[in-house]
Order: sequence, then C-alpha cells, then structure tokens
Amino acid sequence: MRWTSALAIYFLFWAFSVFFVLPFGVKTADEAGIERVPGQADSAPHEFRAGRIALRVTIVATVLWGLYMLNFSYGWLTPKMLDFWGAWKDVE
Repeated sequence: MRWTSALAIYFLFWAFSVFFVLPFGVKTADEAGIERVPGQADSAPHEFRAGRIALRVTIVATVLWGLYMLNFSYGWLTPKMLDFWGAWKDVE
C-alpha cells in the first residue's frame, strides 16, 4: 500500500472517530450547575473544548488505523472469512 493511501485511510478513520468521541465527557448546563442561556437546548454542552476532543479523536483514530494496517499486513480477517452467503466461493 502506498503511503498516500494509508494517509487517506487514516483521515477517514479520524473523521469517523469524531462521531464516537463527541458524546463522551459532555456536561449540560444543568449538570454543571450553571444557568442556561435563553433559547439554549436542554442537551447543549455548557462548554466546548475543541482541543481536548481533537486529542481524543486522534488517539482513537490512531489505534483503529493501526489495527487496520496490521490486519492489512498480516491478513487476520479477510472478506472470505466474513462470507456468510457464499458470494466469494468462486473467487480465488
């Protein structure tokens, strides 16, 4: 695999990891014990720390990408292993 392909796959893992990381560690204004701004949603976080979220996303994405690259190199899990309906039986 070329390094540019590996980098593109890493950025895909990073973008998808955002959705896994965002819900964790969020406190609403009620949970933090502060007053809400008029018109603010009940579920809105009381503060947004982009740097902390980016660090968490980078850690998760790097671990997942590392597992993907190891699987790519060693072939632990292949499409044939996940063929539950026989679509790969004729492909060699």
